[in-house]
Amino acid sequence: MHLFLNSNNDLTRSYQIPFCFFLKLFLLLIASFSLSPVVKGQFYLERVSLDQLDITLPSTRIAGVPGKLHVIDRSCPKLSLSKARGRIVNIAIQEWGFFGFHILDQTGVSGSSSTGLLSGRAPRLSASESRRLNNTIAGYWSVTPDGDWILERQNSVWNGPSGASARWRDPWSAAFISWVMCEGGLSEFDQFQRAIAHHQYIDQAIQARTNESKAAYTAYDVGELPIEPGDLLCSSRRGTYRSLADRVQSIGNGVRSHCDIVIDLDKPNQQVLVIGGNVRGAVRLKLLAASFYQEDGADVRVRSVGLGRRTIFAHLKLHSDSVESNVLENSPTLRSLIQSEGRSSWLRRRLFLQLRRARERKD
Repeated sequence: MHLFLNSNNDLTRSYQIPFCFFLKLFLLLIASFSLSPVVKGQFYLERVSLDQLDITLPSTRIAGVPGKLHVIDRSCPKLSLSKARGRIVNIAIQEWGFFGFHILDQTGVSGSSSTGLLSGRAPRLSASESRRLNNTIAGYWSVTPDGDWILERQNSVWNGPSGASARWRDPWSAAFISWVMCEGGLSEFDQFQRAIAHHQYIDQAIQARTNESKAAYTAYDVGELPIEPGDLLCSSRRGTYRSLADRVQSIGNGVRSHCDIVIDLDKPNQQVLVIGGNVRGAVRLKLLAASFYQEDGADVRVRSVGLGRRTIFAHLKLHSDSVESNVLENSPTLRSLIQSEGRSSWLRRRLFLQLRRARERKD
């Protein structure tokens, strides 16, 4: 997996750097700029144009102001399932950029890392960022059956002493996944059970193992099938479940769980990269520890993902065409960042300089 970058400025060479190396540099650059009082808490990338990635912006699905927000659009586009994988990944990456490219390292048993944006105790969003993103998160809720009720509850919170800076009363990670799937083209509930709780679509995927179903995802234990971008990886809070069999025993009952969208597999570093919502109050990219293996010259496979109480118990496999291995690097969002001028050009220039110096040290 490699990232190819070209600059129109003083850097005319093309650099071939492992993406994991690029990601670390990218992270360090953002972390270094976050120390500035001018930039702190304000770095994010605007969404790309609709001709690059055609979606209904979540903020346009609701109307009003915090304290009086209500849903006006619950529609989901009906698109070909064969193309859903690429759209799901690209949409998740775009939201990650819009929230500020936050990264959380959970490759340790405790899920902690020592410094910067890789900290396992990553800070929540600032009050100003929370206000900026209120309508976006409200838009995520709009595609769920209980979205109206959730917004009524949150309006009461916003009408309290903290105003529009107040945190969300209800966890919105399942709403984020539901909105991504909606925009990904999974318009029917028998394809994907959009919901305010992850266990509803996890159970749908489990039942798809034994029933004739139109479900877009089918549940497997980690290691049964290859993991690909666009698949979902799910864990239970406090490690309640370790396998699908554990969930089957209580299927239909509510459980605290969380699912993330697979974005990439970093085999050299034994990691899986995923994006999820409401991860410390934001859409974040997480680094999950993974165990890879290879037998008899076959493709490299994943044996397990997650450590300790963060162990993944369910791999939800998407029934869609595979995507290119470098889908992250080639996403509209990262391409936009690389090619950007103006507001984001400072980051692009710093990246090129860092990559050139790194390449010169390696040569």
